[in-house]
Amino acid sequence: MTKNCLFAVLLCGFSTCFAQSFRPPAVPLITVDPYTSVWSFGSELNGSPTKHWTGKPNPLDGLIRVDGKTYRFMGAAVPVLKPVIGTAKVEEYEAVYTTEKPAAEWNKENFKAAGWKTGKAPFGTKDRNDNMLKTGTVFPKEIWYRREFTLDNITFEKIGLDIFHDDDVAVFINGVSAYECSNCFTGGYETKKISEAARKSLKKGKNILAAYCKNGAGPGYIDIGLTDEIAPKGADLIVAAKQTSLIMKATQSIYSFDAGPVQITASFVAPLLMDNLALLSRPVNYIVYDVKSKDGKVHDVQILTSVSGLLAVNEGNQEVTERAGNDSGLITLAIGSLDQKVLQRKGDDVRIDWGYAYLAASEKTVSGSAFGTPAGLIKSFSKKGALDPVNTMMIGTGETRAMGIISNVGKVDSKGASDHVMVGYDDEFSVQYFGKNLLPWWNKNGDKTIQGELKEAETNFSQIINSCKAIDTKIYDDALKSGGKSYAELCVAAYRQAIAAHKLVAGPDGVPLFLSKENFSNGSIGTVDITYPSAPLFLIYNPTLLKGMMEPIFYYSESGKWKKPFAAHDVGTYPLANGQTYDEDMPVEESGNMLILTYAICKAEKSTEFAKKHWETLTVWANYLKKEGFDPANQLCTDDFAGHLAHNTNLSIKAIMGLASYAKMAEQLGQQKEADEVNALVKEFAKKWMEMAADGNHYALTFDKKGTWSQKYNLVWDKLLDLNVFPKEVAKKEINFYLTKQLAFGLPLDSRKTYTKSDWIFWTATLADNQKDFEALIKPVYKYVTETPDRIPLSDWHETTDGKSVGFRARSVVGGYYMKVLENKLK
Repeated sequence: MTKNCLFAVLLCGFSTCFAQSFRPPAVPLITVDPYTSVWSFGSELNGSPTKHWTGKPNPLDGLIRVDGKTYRFMGAAVPVLKPVIGTAKVEEYEAVYTTEKPAAEWNKENFKAAGWKTGKAPFGTKDRNDNMLKTGTVFPKEIWYRREFTLDNITFEKIGLDIFHDDDVAVFINGVSAYECSNCFTGGYETKKISEAARKSLKKGKNILAAYCKNGAGPGYIDIGLTDEIAPKGADLIVAAKQTSLIMKATQSIYSFDAGPVQITASFVAPLLMDNLALLSRPVNYIVYDVKSKDGKVHDVQILTSVSGLLAVNEGNQEVTERAGNDSGLITLAIGSLDQKVLQRKGDDVRIDWGYAYLAASEKTVSGSAFGTPAGLIKSFSKKGALDPVNTMMIGTGETRAMGIISNVGKVDSKGASDHVMVGYDDEFSVQYFGKNLLPWWNKNGDKTIQGELKEAETNFSQIINSCKAIDTKIYDDALKSGGKSYAELCVAAYRQAIAAHKLVAGPDGVPLFLSKENFSNGSIGTVDITYPSAPLFLIYNPTLLKGMMEPIFYYSESGKWKKPFAAHDVGTYPLANGQTYDEDMPVEESGNMLILTYAICKAEKSTEFAKKHWETLTVWANYLKKEGFDPANQLCTDDFAGHLAHNTNLSIKAIMGLASYAKMAEQLGQQKEADEVNALVKEFAKKWMEMAADGNHYALTFDKKGTWSQKYNLVWDKLLDLNVFPKEVAKKEINFYLTKQLAFGLPLDSRKTYTKSDWIFWTATLADNQKDFEALIKPVYKYVTETPDRIPLSDWHETTDGKSVGFRARSVVGGYYMKVLENKLK
């Protein structure tokens, strides 16, 4: 065993050395819920500013002062983005456009756009849920537009596009290609590098920006500006600590650094323990610092932790206010928006701007705490190891204010010393549920405070850390036993992301509701086809959470608010769960999902109580599938980004699995006649399916198109739930075929495109009847996760040719990676 590997084992406490070789695309640091979610987008914690999962800055800064010399181990100075020409978010502008394919030279500088219309930005499809589009311009599926702008200066530091595109886009500046992306979209405004040729084409005076956008499926959107990235002035003249390791665990990300004569280990701990709902919902994470001398000498050590006001606002220019306190020996600092518009903002690429972000630590080890400018706090600490006294009730903006605490670690020798701080968020009200504002689960009775939660988190620190270590070991070992080393590492990488894409609240009747946000997609809340792929993780470790994901959909139907004879797609747009906002239904998809998952819960809990509670609604959905499920009409399914599809054989399997699950529940509830009738229908459907879908050495994508194929991931439930609908040869034939279709970074979703969904690959791989085939299908996904050039929270939609993200990120569906572990649990 190598020295580094031995260190990893000692630090991790794992039975197997694995962490040193695993490189996640991005690293979770603070993971509370869809709003409080801070990540390191890269290999080095001090290589760039930390960010919210959406990609917007959420800076956490960490500096260590050793014998008067300061080293940075966390974060980086945040660049300033200066608009050159604004997007519609920044300024009103008009452009000429057409929705009919124009002449080939449409993007050229001197093109005459005769007959084109003039429209106000932004441009989007009518189903785009966006407030700005109310004054913008609607287009159908494709749009070409030209925007004229004038420059007085062409000296830039790092000019790029400020762009929001959904889906495919091509951008030209003065007729020169600046940026192009196909089979992809952004979930909001992002900065993209422009080509060098396009940069050189910019000139003083008149310029032309021309853009094309094609919307493949779902809502479409296009808005483009230019921005200049200005490097921070007087940027840290502070030495960068040298990162020596990163270890990923289920609940922890552990970094180690050399900072001159000492080693510092910073552990970011999110106590997401699924068997403890009070702890799972407590909006408090830890940053634990362990420092030891490397040279055998004693060194004087202080650590600064700084948290930006950007954690509490949607946009950096929003004003914030500050609070400070000392409650029962706990120093607390808080920053929140001045306006406090609780639950008034909804959507996808948005961040919370109500409630307060907190930084707290025990007064026993705090030698200083203050509010100030981010640069000011760092400068003060670096120069004198101290901060100016706390100045409360200051009003600044999210990007100009920060709060900092100095941990006085003191004299440190080779035995080492430890300290920690806490980062938390009190959102006060978490979601609106059919008109009622709901409190978070930790305060479900309205009798607790964030100060009390911070105090309890401090009091029980050692116990909580030990519980996290225990679950870290269990998660890894469960996955290792089920699927091998690479599989275990992938499951570890998915754990916090899958959980923290939800919010746990108490429903009006006190029942836990675990509401997902459809991150970087459309921002829906409680989406059924997000719940479905996420389910394996929660079925394994606490089915109560899966029930909490499904209860809103049941309530929606049972309250009479949803009147259709199939399951709804969602219950709103996060955080407003007031009814479906998605523009199109997925009848077979969502009904099948709800039936399958209900039976999976019954099987995991060894109880039919959940099915009994909702039996009338389940029967309505089953009756729909009896009539419409076998040969689905031209409708959307969960893979809606690929467009509509009629006669979808994989969707047909879902309907068959849903009905087979319903029959099992009917039998267990004593409704034998119904069970017999449905079982007979299922048997008939399965026989017909094998005949109609047969396509030589595999089964086709659709019943009516031979020479096509698709992953039949829905078939996995036949195996896991012991439904025994299809002969085992069906899955065997498909697996053998898939092994011939894999590309470098995974198995494509189907024969239409080369992109894939990694969550479905895990389901498909679990169909394999031997470990060799399972690992062969998982290996390219491991390559994707560890080698993708996109350093963002795990994207579940990627290209199998080059490992690039096509879209989506930070979504809960990576809980589907646990399907192989679920198979072991249900044996």
